[in-house]
Amino acid sequence: MARMKRFRQLFSPHSGDQVCDFGVQHLAENYRPVLRNLALAVGQFNICLYLAQALRNPSIMRLTLTLVALAALVAEAVSQVTFQNSSQTILRVDNGSYGPEIEEYHYYYDQWPIGLSVSSKGRLFVCYTRGDYQFTLGEAVNKTAEVPYPAGLNLPASELNTTWHGIQFGSNNQTGLISVQALFITPAIVNRPETLWVLDTGRPTIMDAQGVPTMPYGQPGGPKVIGISLNNDTVYATYTFPSDVHYPDSYMNDIRFGEPEQRELQLHEKLTVFRPPIKCDLQRSSSNEGRPGFIMLDLGTGESWRRLSQDASVLRVDQDVPSYQGHPFYQNTLGSPIGHLQEGLDGIQISPDGKTIYYSPLTGNYLYSVPSANLRERDTNLLADQAAHNNVSNLGQRGGNANGFEGDSNGLVYQLMPEHNAIYYYDPRDLQTHGYVRDPRIIWPDSASIGADGYFYMNINQLPYQPMWNGGVDLRMHPGAVLRCKLLGNGTKISTLG
Repeated sequence: MARMKRFRQLFSPHSGDQVCDFGVQHLAENYRPVLRNLALAVGQFNICLYLAQALRNPSIMRLTLTLVALAALVAEAVSQVTFQNSSQTILRVDNGSYGPEIEEYHYYYDQWPIGLSVSSKGRLFVCYTRGDYQFTLGEAVNKTAEVPYPAGLNLPASELNTTWHGIQFGSNNQTGLISVQALFITPAIVNRPETLWVLDTGRPTIMDAQGVPTMPYGQPGGPKVIGISLNNDTVYATYTFPSDVHYPDSYMNDIRFGEPEQRELQLHEKLTVFRPPIKCDLQRSSSNEGRPGFIMLDLGTGESWRRLSQDASVLRVDQDVPSYQGHPFYQNTLGSPIGHLQEGLDGIQISPDGKTIYYSPLTGNYLYSVPSANLRERDTNLLADQAAHNNVSNLGQRGGNANGFEGDSNGLVYQLMPEHNAIYYYDPRDLQTHGYVRDPRIIWPDSASIGADGYFYMNINQLPYQPMWNGGVDLRMHPGAVLRCKLLGNGTKISTLG
């Protein structure tokens, strides 16, 4: 600001030569870095030469002082409102962003979100893991508000859990929503409407009188998948899991569906209708409970089974220390010792042809894949589980931890990268991971949805700042957000799956 004031003094009533001579000297002594950076920033080499000559030749400066002064004022003003060049350095600076333009599509001012999905008509559905929240599944009604969805399906907080001999269990209610973790919309096909599939973990978070969080065990009936017709907003399908598939300490985290063509082929072979897979993640706590793996569900019969349980590719990396917003992160859960984030199998995505499933644990830097046929194989084949383990492929490191996955019609596997405030994508054509979009506003991208409109939608919920990870102190700042940006290469939602 002192320099700006000094420039204004240059144009006070003085004789012309005095003004110019004084201005030249002042510029040469105080604004050489500003002028040099200004010229370099616009990439005009000729301007750089001209300004250099002007600094050495007062006669040239007399002709251009006004223009240069104004340019310097602009540069000074810009330097005060951006982090990119605040020190007026001539060095290369990381500006914290790249990729397509981001639009702030929706804001959360009440409940912090987890999952989302966008319908073919642009309806935005959102879910929230339950603690004391009013509802666990909602629909956005404008840019800043959501309401419970559908009417009467969200259980009240008083009905989310029960106690048996002093042990906490989640509700076994098969029709009401307890704690929804993930959403997925499949397109309309013959004999099935466009459907919002809802993954209910059946395991809400409970806070005791001291604010210490606990998660009750799941019991049969509570953990479930519900199908809601978007034609009339009513439930038309419900699937629950036996205790030898969904264990009491399992925590289902995401859901994907296979391709209709595969279903028709299996019907032709007199096999049952099948949609892979529902992914099961270990419980989100600092304990060692939970057996990560895949849960497979047959929508035709309701049968379910597990694959890749405790495979090395689905396990968390022990003692992992990620960095969020430049700070190393250690988990500080009230009532527990300082520890490490322990998250196993997290992101999953199926290729457009339905043949390959990509996945990874959250606290790990490697991307894996497995043929979907190995996960679909039933236990009647005594070698099914061994074959699945044998056919896991390690696709290499991707450059950091990754949360949820999404995929587009071009076969790109988008990975949410909370350590980098970014979204990466894996391209099966060149076998490499690339940057898609990065922005300082992407503070923990927790889930994503690709719309039929060609946009990539992501939930931003500032998860590392939640009280459960920070000794009971809530460091989040409203609003949370849904951000969106255009997909690469005219990509869109995969229409061959579901």
